[in-house]
Amino acid sequence: MSIACLIHGALDLRLEQETPAPLGPHDVLLRLGAGGICGSDLHYYQHGRVGAFVVREPLVPGHEASGIVDAVGAEVTRVKPGQKVAINPSHPCGRCDYCHEGRGNLCRQMFFLGSASVFPHAQGMFRERFVMGERQLTPVLESEITLGEIACAEPLSIGLHAIQRAGPVLGETVLVTGGGTIGCMSVIAARLAGAAQVIVCDINDRALAMARTVGADRTIRSDQVGAAEFADVAHVSIEAAGSPAALATCLSATRRGGRIIQVGTLPPELSFPANSLMARELDYRGAFRAHLEFDWAVQAIRSRRVDVRPLISAQLPLERSKEAFELALDRTRSTKVQLVSPTQPEQHR
Repeated sequence: MSIACLIHGALDLRLEQETPAPLGPHDVLLRLGAGGICGSDLHYYQHGRVGAFVVREPLVPGHEASGIVDAVGAEVTRVKPGQKVAINPSHPCGRCDYCHEGRGNLCRQMFFLGSASVFPHAQGMFRERFVMGERQLTPVLESEITLGEIACAEPLSIGLHAIQRAGPVLGETVLVTGGGTIGCMSVIAARLAGAAQVIVCDINDRALAMARTVGADRTIRSDQVGAAEFADVAHVSIEAAGSPAALATCLSATRRGGRIIQVGTLPPELSFPANSLMARELDYRGAFRAHLEFDWAVQAIRSRRVDVRPLISAQLPLERSKEAFELALDRTRSTKVQLVSPTQPEQHR
């Protein structure tokens, strides 16, 4: 038996005992290394839903995690017991038209871990032990790369996908609204892609300090400056705050002919100045999850081309899941809060 964290509804988080599923020939039994609490996990915890995805049965959250291999099925060749692994939470079908077009993140039959988008729900990884198919795993052989860093591959892939959707940013100015985890990952991605200047705006001083730590050239308290501060300054704006006010900032800050990339989840009913897109020839693009960028993120972390360690604010054992969720909700004290296995003796961060 092992511990699992389950959300039964809004503000109803419970720890329960469960038995991991039996191993198939291509399956791997994993121990949780570290699992980051994401914005969607917080929505499930606070509201029992994320947009249209409503918790209809107990849901194990968690889609950004690392693990340690405990046992492998008879035909597993990709990983070995004792190895650290990155875990890709996306399970595209590989057969639909979107998968054939190389856009697996838009798969018609996507099974994304820790999500109530399907029923029965796609159970996530905030559990002490769980079974995963070997094709979702990438071994990380470098001893110096920690389990906490490896768990950051999924949020880093979101930032990489946002920049991929933006197109070439070499020599350009990129504005990021929101200095949370995804905003900071977008800063890192923009830097990797050769942006000349990265600006971050937020209403939280801690978030802005973190953005500077990971590479932002300039940070702005967006609630303390006038509209002129943002006028026509960026070739690309990335909305990573999920805020209508932040979107308005993107619309005013993006230069004529520029691109706006929406990464954050905005309210369903939103007044939108569409004529501004027309008159200024702005491109408005969505960025949803990630695809090949997950592998890019793993390699960037393994090689330390990027350093995600400053973003990890705290690591708490699964037994303190509720405390961890409450901490993650407090942006004045945390950026990325991770849950770790109670039986894992290694250094996670």
